[in-house]
Amino acid sequence: MAALMAFAAPKDPILMTIGNKDVPVSEFEYLRNKNNSQQQQPQSLDEYVGMFVDYKLKVAAAEAAGIDTTAKFVDEYRQFSNELAAPYLSDASVEEALIEEAYKHSLENVVVSHIMLDGSTPGAQALADSLLQELKSGHSKFEALAAHYSVDRGSNTRGGLMGSVIPGRFPWAFEKAAYDTPTGELSDVVNSGFGLHIIRVEKREPAKGEVEASHILRQTRGLDADAAARQKALIDSIYTVATSGEDFADLARRFSEDPGSARRGGALGYFQSGMMVQPFDSIAFAMADGEISKPFETSFGWHIIHRTGHKGVASLDDQRSTIKEAMKRDERSVMPQQAYIANYIASHGGKIEMKNLDKLVKSVPPTGLDEASLKALRASKLAAYQIGKRKATFGEVLTNASFNMGDSREQVKKYAEDAVIAALDDVALEEAREQLKAENAEYRNLLGEYRDGILLYELSNEKVWDRAAKDKAGLEEFFKKNASRYKWDAPKFKSIIIFATNDSTLNEAMAYAETLADKDDASFVEDMRKHFGREVKVERVIAAKGENAITDYLAFGALKPDVQANQRWKVYSPFRGRIIEAPEEASDVRGQAITDYQAELEKEWLEELHKTYNVKIDQKVLDSLRK
Repeated sequence: MAALMAFAAPKDPILMTIGNKDVPVSEFEYLRNKNNSQQQQPQSLDEYVGMFVDYKLKVAAAEAAGIDTTAKFVDEYRQFSNELAAPYLSDASVEEALIEEAYKHSLENVVVSHIMLDGSTPGAQALADSLLQELKSGHSKFEALAAHYSVDRGSNTRGGLMGSVIPGRFPWAFEKAAYDTPTGELSDVVNSGFGLHIIRVEKREPAKGEVEASHILRQTRGLDADAAARQKALIDSIYTVATSGEDFADLARRFSEDPGSARRGGALGYFQSGMMVQPFDSIAFAMADGEISKPFETSFGWHIIHRTGHKGVASLDDQRSTIKEAMKRDERSVMPQQAYIANYIASHGGKIEMKNLDKLVKSVPPTGLDEASLKALRASKLAAYQIGKRKATFGEVLTNASFNMGDSREQVKKYAEDAVIAALDDVALEEAREQLKAENAEYRNLLGEYRDGILLYELSNEKVWDRAAKDKAGLEEFFKKNASRYKWDAPKFKSIIIFATNDSTLNEAMAYAETLADKDDASFVEDMRKHFGREVKVERVIAAKGENAITDYLAFGALKPDVQANQRWKVYSPFRGRIIEAPEEASDVRGQAITDYQAELEKEWLEELHKTYNVKIDQKVLDSLRK
């Protein structure tokens, strides 16, 4: 019997109950350890218990106020819980395989040609499919189709030749297709997100690493023959000087017409093969470190290269973080989670009821979907999927699915199946998160901390922080009751200072100010600003001697500050100015008074909470934590 009781004992004992909510030891210890790790002087157990109880009382009050049911809270909490769960609900083996695949790409240089179509154009997919069949049948030449159909202006005039595919710089779908296609063969039609592509791999070779180089450019674009000849003569002269020992960087700053690199002494930094225009790229990689190339021409003009260094392909460890960041920006970001959810569905007996889907589709007339058959689809009681003990009908799943009148049975089946797959994935993901919450203490504690933090912030803002700043009457009353707390080491000059652009405007402003004698400072300042607009500036000041040059002049006998020629407010005068020995009102010590008032409000609030909610602490469990 004792053994049975030991087996049944809870693994996570309840430390305390706040109101009607139990707090397990794991939650308490998680927050206690986190709190102590952030403190220079860790709190004792009893000190932390008191603070923790106050914290949980506020959370209980927030729940009682219904803050956890508001749309704002629900949306914020859902978003955070989804983001927090993502790393846990991910197949690490799939992620690692994707990382290794991307790294292998960096070890190989693949040169490709392609035909690119605008994927948003009606019929683009059908055209791409037909062009691929033309090429595979041998009825058409790749170069001719590229010249006629490809919308990539950078390659269509060269028979589709793009050059090297630089890993990480192209859409993943395009990069993967290029590296997966054997040399000399064609890829399937690839949708890169920017267009539809047919890729032909021209050659493959080991990656060359990276080269560091500087260059000098004399541009010839748009020049006539004589002007281009002068540029050639000048680059030859620069080459002679550069190879005679002159500083290359200085020559680049003086003579290069590449504005991006000239100011850096011609420095281009490190670059991979394929990043530069030909023949610049091939010449740079064929040179030795320290070598200066002879002048050569590209589409930009005449160049001289000074190769300054090189390095091999970075290791997997060095590339890992860069690859992972790239994965976050494309379709690979969801693949590890998709694999995890697929495994979850399989392990929990999840399945789509394909026989029922076939029955459902038969209700669509041979002539296509109509209003009656659409209504029948969305009212169907046939089971669409099941996972564990959960089931859903096609009617439930297809309520908001998009169909078009006239869709064929095949189209309806595809749209319905896609909707069921998405619904099953969503349910599986939801269940996986709940399972994670039940089984993973780290996730559960982080999620609980965040949830309570939102609730605590919202209600504390209402009860303490915002209230102290907005409750002017309450703040003033608090100040009067506690005026003895607020003392100064030296008297201060308290005034409203009226600034103007000239004497006549200042005189007018001072005269108008006298008509507002019965207004408090805030109303006075607002009224003056409305009346004079940008012609007058009104500021409420309170400063001791030495704290403000203007108040030192107005009240403490200092010299008048110099007026700068470009200074807008050239003249000023005090209104209601006087020297006071101690604060007269809360606004004289606003920051400190608000802080103290907040502390008072929180104290009163906690006293109320302790009266409202029962707090029960299991002393035996608490004592066990002292060991």
